Amino acid sequence: MKVILVPVTPFQQNCSIVICEATRRAAVVDPGGDIDRIIAEVDRQDVKVEKIFLTHGHLDHCGGAHALAQHYGIHIEGPHREDAFWIDQLPAQTQRFGFADAQAFTPDRWLDNGDTIRFGDESLDVYFCPGHTPGHVVFVSAKHRLAFVGDVLFAGSIGRTDFPRGNHDQLIRSIRDKLWPLGDDITFVPGHGPASTFGDERRTNPFVGDGVAA
Repeated sequence: MKVILVPVTPFQQNCSIVICEATRRAAVVDPGGDIDRIIAEVDRQDVKVEKIFLTHGHLDHCGGAHALAQHYGIHIEGPHREDAFWIDQLPAQTQRFGFADAQAFTPDRWLDNGDTIRFGDESLDVYFCPGHTPGHVVFVSAKHRLAFVGDVLFAGSIGRTDFPRGNHDQLIRSIRDKLWPLGDDITFVPGHGPASTFGDERRTNPFVGDGVAA
């Protein structure tokens, strides 16, 4: 599995083009905007996009999803339905932050803990990890020891919880109860900034490291 990062929007959100190398089929994770850049990279990789996967409903992660789905004629899967209120607010969010217009939409499939998402010959397990938003999900490939964590966890930090229906205690539990048990060797792609591993964060993260009180 090959991952190409395309930073999008003024927030430099890590949109991921995830490629099944056996079939040259791909999925796009969190296309927050700048879809012309995403499409150009898909063309450069010479792959066929099959799906869009969303970790949560914030503007910089899903603002380009509807337009990209229409461009390719594909389905949107995720996030959990608890984030529907965020997606419904997309037009207002774009005006507030001065982003390009984005349409509200209903995903073709809401996701829940224990679901599996697929593209090409690859599959990712879905983990429900609320806290940053109430409907946040994380995508994990146990085979490739790789996770797409959206804004749950960052290198050296964690997601904000001061947005509507954010919950700090819930976020900490999501990280410690859902992510850490997956293994220290898991490399994760966060919504912003550089990749890291769960092991590195357990050792050094000042918010959720093993030595930090709950």
